[in-house]
Amino acid sequence: MNVHLLRRASLALIVGTLVACTTTKQQNDPSSVPELKPHGGGAVVQKPPFTANVPTKSRWVPVDWGDLPGVSTDSLNEAWNAWIKNCERPSTVFASLCSDVRRLSIAGEDEQRSWMMSQLQPYRIEATTGSPDGMLTSYYEPMYEARRVQGNGFNVPIYQTPMGFGKRKPWYTRQQIDTNADAQAALSGRVIAWLRDPVDMLVLHIQGSGRLMLTEANGTQRMIRVAFAGTNDQPYKSVGKWLLDQNLVRDATWPGISAWIAANPGRVNEMLWSNPRYVFFKEEELNEFDAQFGPKGAQGVALTPGRSIAVDRNSIPYGTPVWLSTPGPTIALNRLVFAQDTGSAILGAVRADYFMGWGPEAGDVAGRVKQPLKLWAFWPKALAGSAPHLR
Repeated sequence: MNVHLLRRASLALIVGTLVACTTTKQQNDPSSVPELKPHGGGAVVQKPPFTANVPTKSRWVPVDWGDLPGVSTDSLNEAWNAWIKNCERPSTVFASLCSDVRRLSIAGEDEQRSWMMSQLQPYRIEATTGSPDGMLTSYYEPMYEARRVQGNGFNVPIYQTPMGFGKRKPWYTRQQIDTNADAQAALSGRVIAWLRDPVDMLVLHIQGSGRLMLTEANGTQRMIRVAFAGTNDQPYKSVGKWLLDQNLVRDATWPGISAWIAANPGRVNEMLWSNPRYVFFKEEELNEFDAQFGPKGAQGVALTPGRSIAVDRNSIPYGTPVWLSTPGPTIALNRLVFAQDTGSAILGAVRADYFMGWGPEAGDVAGRVKQPLKLWAFWPKALAGSAPHLR
């Protein structure tokens, strides 16, 4: 077990799994420990055009533009790339705005802001109980060294979907994938690349995609992306919670868990196998342009660091421009973002997972984000009567 590599994964990459997929109370308590959400929302991709879902978990309250905190100070030019990406697969609600969005990509921020105010009506998003308060977390795209050929310490496989996938549901558990002869036979020849650390592999599974600095068989190196391709349809279980339930650590702090890993290398598989869910990937080229963006989210467009969020699609339709406000403590934000992804633990009306970017630094910050949140959705004024769940 390479403990140095484990430290590169942020505190929440291990600790945060404690509360992923747990109770509603835990998911909506901003004071509790940071959580790590199982991602891979890109499995649900809509083909254009699609009609926005009608939310069932939120109500929308029309407000004035002046009610949006920091609305005059956001750097809208930084958000415009995300909006242009949005227009690659726009919902029918926002498709008519895309010609203006593209035209305004070279405009100044004052002109962009004036256009938004003339075209869009803001709505405060509330729970059906009337509460406007929610929770923000964050996710990222990890980066790891990998090898095309097994050996020299690189012995942890990243698998494509197995042969005959879909005929058996749910598929084998994580432990069975590692040990069962039939599962191994179905995965023969399906390895994309090899990692050095099994915990890095678990992090990759939880985040749903990653970048690999891949060394090919001939020694050449290049960066690729491994993107979400499917799961074994087994339930997600928190490895952090397992450690607590087994009384192996007293609390879910990084020093406690890292000390346990260092002292118990022979039990690491036991910890990993406590989570039966397994994720399969597909290899994608990562050219210079694509490297400026994240993986594709559930909307089917590439995520933009700092401007894309994952939401509960039963609260906010994909493709909706959203005003996000959070006071911290890890990051204070008042900015325009876009609902472009989802995650299995991203549930509730005022709930968002903020795409931080990629690499260890993004992971370090993302892992600490669990803080109060308020959201406002924008809807075209011309379609104001059709805005979801008006109060």
